[in-house]
Amino acid sequence: MEQIIQIEHLTKNFGKHRGIEDVSFSVEKGEIFGFLGPNGAGKTTTIRHLMGFIKSQTGQCRINGMDCWKESDKIQRSLGYIPGEINFFDDMTGEEFLRFVTKYRGLTSLERQKELLERFDLDTKGKIKKMSKGMKQKIGIITAFMHDPDILILDEPTSGLDPLMQNRFIELLAEEKKKGKTILLSSHMFEEVERTCDRIGIIREGKMVAVDSVENLRERHMHRYTVTLANEEEALAFAKDFDGKASGNMVTLASRQSLENIFMNYYGGENNDK
Repeated sequence: MEQIIQIEHLTKNFGKHRGIEDVSFSVEKGEIFGFLGPNGAGKTTTIRHLMGFIKSQTGQCRINGMDCWKESDKIQRSLGYIPGEINFFDDMTGEEFLRFVTKYRGLTSLERQKELLERFDLDTKGKIKKMSKGMKQKIGIITAFMHDPDILILDEPTSGLDPLMQNRFIELLAEEKKKGKTILLSSHMFEEVERTCDRIGIIREGKMVAVDSVENLRERHMHRYTVTLANEEEALAFAKDFDGKASGNMVTLASRQSLENIFMNYYGGENNDK
C-alpha cells in the first residue's frame, strides 16, 4: 500500500521528560489511523511536526513524499486540519470567518460548505467569541473539510460536541474513507476510534508502545480461561451456551477486551493524564 503519511524516528525534547522520542509510524492511502494517548503523551507534538509548525531534533516526517518542515506550504494545499485547541478571530462572525477561509483557499464553490453547515446544524451569523465550545468546534470541522482535501489530520475533532453531533462526525469520516481519503485521527473517544479506525498507534510518555490493527490488538490481549465440568455432556452444553470450545470435560473460553481496556493495559491502569 502507498504510505501517505510517514514518520521516521521523530524526536523533540522539551526538557523535564516532555516531548517525543524516536516516534515512527505511517498512514496508508485510504486508511483511518487512530492516534491514542492521554494529554501530555506526545500526540499534539507529533501532529505539529506533520503540520510544519515545529522542527524535529532528529528524524523526519513526510506527507505525500514531501518534507513536512521544508514543504509545508505545498502539503497544506491538499490537507484538512483540526487543531486540538482551535483559535479564531473572535471579533468575526462565523459567516465572516468562513468567507475569509474560502477566499484564502481560493474556493469557487460553496456547495460543500453549505452541505456541512446543514449536516452539523450550525448558524454562523453570531460572533465567534459568543459561541459555545461545540459551535466553535463545528466551525473547525467545516473549515477542515470544506475544500474536500485528500488528507485529514484531526486532533480531538469531536471535543465539545454532543452525542448526536459526534455520530454525525463519525458518519462523515466513514463517507470520506469510502472516497479514499487518508485520515490521522487523534482522539480520547474510544468508541469513536473503534467505529472508524483501521489501525491504531498508542503513545506513552513520548514513545510509541503499539502500532497495529484493532483486531490484532484484541487478539493479543485476549484473556483465555479453562473451565472443568463434571462430564463431557455438561462441557458440550456449557461450550454451546458461552461460545467456548469443549475438549472432554473441559471448556476453553476467550474474553475479548474493549479498546479502552487494551489502552489501559499499556498505561498500567494508572492516571497518566499529565
